[in-house]
Amino acid sequence: MRTRRLMAALTLAALTAPALAYAHGDVAPQPINTDALPEVGEEWLTENPYRAETAGEEVWAKAVQIGDSGFNQNCARCHGLGAVSGGLAPDLRFLEANESGDEWFVERFQHGYTQDGTTKMPAFGAVLGQKAGWAIRTYIETRPEDGALDAASTRLHAIRDALAAGGADAAALKAELEEIAATVATASGAPVADSAVSRAAAALTEDPASEKHAAELLTIGLSAAE
Repeated sequence: MRTRRLMAALTLAALTAPALAYAHGDVAPQPINTDALPEVGEEWLTENPYRAETAGEEVWAKAVQIGDSGFNQNCARCHGLGAVSGGLAPDLRFLEANESGDEWFVERFQHGYTQDGTTKMPAFGAVLGQKAGWAIRTYIETRPEDGALDAASTRLHAIRDALAAGGADAAALKAELEEIAATVATASGAPVADSAVSRAAAALTEDPASEKHAAELLTIGLSAAE
């Protein structure tokens, strides 16, 4: 159902958006370093190989990190920073995290999209390669849905303030952030969200300086959610 809605949105965007607002064809794809990711072979797959349940959490986390950079270098101009569309291009967060969604994504990533002789989206496949494509896909499908932090907003602001002040019980706050992160829903239906909460939890270590970094991550995430 979400894939059909996404395809309908793509058609509507192509019909209504001014060419310059949606065209991505005049931008050269930016290369992505994917050396840290496992090889996936020459033939293009039809299902994301970097999901945590398939590749493990460490590979998943690395794919999200690489995909984050790759998306914001190559895709955000049309599809929005953090994959939050401004309305001219489809909101890719709603593409289901399953094989059906994967097939739609990889076809567009490989071959691009042209309408009436105008390149709306370049073919990224040959330039960036399969590993980069699946890393970007992993990042997109782990984006939180709109309002995903609302229920915990008050507590997250309090945790942010405690971390920013310094001297907090970082271990206890890390555990609490991990609990909250597990409740953050994705728009794609993927079981795990890459959110400001999970990033803040991951940033907290025994180093007191990590408290400020985690607070900054929460500040950015909470501001974006408002």
